[in-house]
Amino acid sequence: MLLSENLSPIFSSKSKSSNNNDNGGLSASANAHEAIERDVTTLSNMNNLPAPTALEALQTSNDRLRTIIAALHCNILIRKADLVRNLEYVAHVLEAVQQDETRKKQRHSPKVPIRRRLMEEDDGVLSEIEPDTVPNEVRDWLTMTFTRSMSTLKRRPSDKPKFRSVAQAIRAGIMVDRYLRRLSIDIKFKTINEWTFDVFSVNEFTNGQSLRYVGFELMQRYNLPNKLHISMTALQSFLEQMENGYSKYKNPYHNLIHAADVLQTTYQIVYNSGLMNWLTDHDLFAMLIAAIVHDFEHTGTSNNFHIQSRSDVALIYNDRAVLENHHVSAAFRLMRMDEYNIVSEFTSEEYKNFRHLVIEMVLATDMSCHFTQLKTMKSLLSLPENVEKAKALALVLHCADISHPGKPWSIHHTWTQSLMEEFFKQGEKEKDLGLPCSPLCDRENTLIAESQIGFIQYIVEPSFVVMGDMLDKVLKSLVASDSELLSPSIPSRSLISSPAPSGESSVESNTHPEEHNGHEKKLPLSMTTPIPRPTTVRRPWAEYLKSNRDRWVKEAEEERRRKELKVIEEEP
Repeated sequence: MLLSENLSPIFSSKSKSSNNNDNGGLSASANAHEAIERDVTTLSNMNNLPAPTALEALQTSNDRLRTIIAALHCNILIRKADLVRNLEYVAHVLEAVQQDETRKKQRHSPKVPIRRRLMEEDDGVLSEIEPDTVPNEVRDWLTMTFTRSMSTLKRRPSDKPKFRSVAQAIRAGIMVDRYLRRLSIDIKFKTINEWTFDVFSVNEFTNGQSLRYVGFELMQRYNLPNKLHISMTALQSFLEQMENGYSKYKNPYHNLIHAADVLQTTYQIVYNSGLMNWLTDHDLFAMLIAAIVHDFEHTGTSNNFHIQSRSDVALIYNDRAVLENHHVSAAFRLMRMDEYNIVSEFTSEEYKNFRHLVIEMVLATDMSCHFTQLKTMKSLLSLPENVEKAKALALVLHCADISHPGKPWSIHHTWTQSLMEEFFKQGEKEKDLGLPCSPLCDRENTLIAESQIGFIQYIVEPSFVVMGDMLDKVLKSLVASDSELLSPSIPSRSLISSPAPSGESSVESNTHPEEHNGHEKKLPLSMTTPIPRPTTVRRPWAEYLKSNRDRWVKEAEEERRRKELKVIEEEP
């Protein structure tokens, strides 16, 4: 489908954005796209707009709404401030129209009922009292004592009841707020398949509920609730409880935003690499749940802190993968409750495989197993056999868990600040308990830039190299076994490279399958266009790792200079 075909309903009423010289094909698509971009630039100009009560304001509102809708269809970004101002203007216009219609109805309303007319006639004398001639209390006493109602006296303009207009304004405000939220989230989720996905922005737009939104969005994209017979109520309750658990200790780093980030990154790696074709629907669900629960109820302190402080959780798990065991155990205990049971319809075998994969993946996020995990994977890559699915997904989750140095600087730097603050808080707890301060946990002496250079060079970069090689090997095996890379959930006639995505995301539609009246749901163009079958995996993290490391090197030089100056100043 051409872009111009997809947008024909939008441009049919926008003469200023249409192109009469339609050459068809790519030229029509390019012209339509350019027209939308031009219209989007006009959204920032709010000067000389018609007053909301003017008739011309209706056409202006219509044009601007059409521009916003067209831009969303074409993935053309609109500045948040422009979007808010335009929607507020449209809301004012709609409110003015509603008030005007209300006044018209009142003018043409039927005759006043007999009882009310008698009351008004009976109270006619008091109704002539001017509002400024007596105090409010006196007017109210006269009305209550000598008339049948409180409505007969003339009131000052400021005293007139405005409940109707206030209620309308509130309803309009709620409607606009919901519409704005839906548009904003929709814009942000347009990039959920991309490595540069900004989870902080999504968390802001969702009022601190990014984990449930991202989790539900990914589940709905592949229609997993319907395919696996997962209760929507249980899924929503489970995701809400996950957010509660991540917020339990108010951690600067290990919180629900981190969980949402790791969830999206895990999904992006698998999606980008073509591994979706390697997974069943149950595998995909287990992978998403493992990412969601991987730091559930994290205490904001390390495993070593629990061991040294002899905490209850360390005693329960015998000092081995203390937090990781707690994360996965607490999540499965939650699933035993009917309200949060997202696996109630699984067979015994399905539940067994699901539990095995989730446990394997979450326990692999224990950093004490890092070098062993990489060594094992390197050995597997040297063998002719394909990599075991659980070990492959475990490495993907582990890399996603430490991936922020491979993201754009603004994202990476924000995460670094949050992580260091969490480390410093642990250091303060260790000092209070009389324990040795753990590495990187001393607020006064830790060199942040140096720590990040070492983290990237010795931990993150080698991990991603091994993971990239593993993804290449799995991808080559898929190409060899199935030249079309078909998903097990997609009919053979489809040329979709991801496993059974639904036609619409949860953000774009809340309709149920039965509402399509038996008609096949049409997939978006991006999901139905054949794409080249790569034999190697694109590695978007590589350039960011290099640029971020180079930036930290410069920061480290500044840190050393500041430290030298501090030493000189402290010398007698």
